[in-house]
Amino acid sequence: MKLTSPDFKNNEHIPSEFTCQGEDVNPGLIIEDIPASAVSLALVVDDPDAPMGNWDHWIVFDMPLLGRVERDSVPGRQGVNDFGRLNYGGPCPPSGTHRYFFKLYALDAGLGLEEGIAKGALEKAMEPHILEVAELVGLYKKS
Repeated sequence: MKLTSPDFKNNEHIPSEFTCQGEDVNPGLIIEDIPASAVSLALVVDDPDAPMGNWDHWIVFDMPLLGRVERDSVPGRQGVNDFGRLNYGGPCPPSGTHRYFFKLYALDAGLGLEEGIAKGALEKAMEPHILEVAELVGLYKKS
């Protein structure tokens, strides 16, 4: 499985429109080579460079098997991020350049979880169902 974006390349800078200094909407994503046995997808976007530890920016699950996540969209049910919201919260590092990991999971089942679930609970529920994982990393530093 492969995850890319028309808005930035892997290990390159995320344009400011997708951050707290811009429109704060999710970038577009392109999903290729989803395993044939997949039933649903899940997406976690987090920042391991945050001062207080890993910071969750977006948690989406029970996504259909789509080849594209549109810019500024809600592609599935959402978990709560570390901003305390059920939506995409763009990069907003307090200092320096941070890495933002977009992790896409192909699952052999739909999870049927309630919206608002925390990342840890989602990861535990996903664990026995993960078929494949794809990753895209974006960088951001406030101007």
